[in-house]
Amino acid sequence: MGETILVTAIGSFSARAVIDGCRREGLRVIGCDIYPEKWVVNSKETDVFYQAPYATDRDNYKRFLTQLCRRESVDYLLPLTDAEIDVFQGWEDAERELGAVLCISGRQAVALCRDKEKMEKFLTPKGICHPIPGRKLSEVAECEAASGYGDLAYPLVLKPVDGRSSQGLRIVGSPKEMELAVELSCKTADRYLVQPHISGRIVTVDTVRNPHTDQVVCVPRRELIRTHNGAGVSVYVFRSHQLEAQCEAMARAVGICGCVNFEFIEHEEEDGGLAWYFLECNARFSGGVAFSCMAGYDMVRNHLGCFRGRELEPAGEILEQYIARRYEEHVM
Repeated sequence: MGETILVTAIGSFSARAVIDGCRREGLRVIGCDIYPEKWVVNSKETDVFYQAPYATDRDNYKRFLTQLCRRESVDYLLPLTDAEIDVFQGWEDAERELGAVLCISGRQAVALCRDKEKMEKFLTPKGICHPIPGRKLSEVAECEAASGYGDLAYPLVLKPVDGRSSQGLRIVGSPKEMELAVELSCKTADRYLVQPHISGRIVTVDTVRNPHTDQVVCVPRRELIRTHNGAGVSVYVFRSHQLEAQCEAMARAVGICGCVNFEFIEHEEEDGGLAWYFLECNARFSGGVAFSCMAGYDMVRNHLGCFRGRELEPAGEILEQYIARRYEEHVM
């Protein structure tokens, strides 16, 4: 019998591409999700499916994974959502207790990726890219309340420091809106960042790094149509030596292992040139990782290779192209 991988959250956007990639690797695929099997179409693509508890119920979720890994003799565990990755941040002996290789970056790298303020402070002095500066909402309230928030340059973006999928993000357009935001967030003001609003299109760069060989491969795309929670459904895959060099340098500086995705705002400058302002790094597959695979680079295979002792495959010819996804109905 070959090796077994447990893929979590198989109802998520990246799951089908990940499951297909695991199949190409010859792995037996165990899938789990918070919803029942008949509700999750990707359950049909797995060898075995289990309904999982919510990752936010951390003790119960850890027990579930431990029992499942032992029952199914799991060799690799691949979490697909931030909520699940957060569980492993607080689980120091996860690999030993699970008896499986955890296929994500190390805890120090993930901790940086999951805190937008720490990441900005880490990257800014390195001069690698253009991180968007931010201040804690609590600091803004302390320093600006006396002026009625009238000295701030609006519009501003308000977002959780550890937010995911655009949850909790809002645009603040006036002093009155800022005053209301401070009032509504008075107990959690330390969890929110205030940043300048920069106009432009979202660019996602799927980036895979093998820390053993220090190889890095990047595939950028412009997100033309996105869902409300930030998943691209129509994109343009393109190449940019400058942008890819920035992502390579960031992946090395942060200590990434495997595939992550960097997000930027692509802004047209006054001279007509393009600048990329760094938003965040998601320490997991992007919801649109299938776009990179379709464009010519198998991110899933190469991600798994980082944990299976292989070098990264060369980028080869990645085609610039428009790609769109559609939804299909399946009888369960």
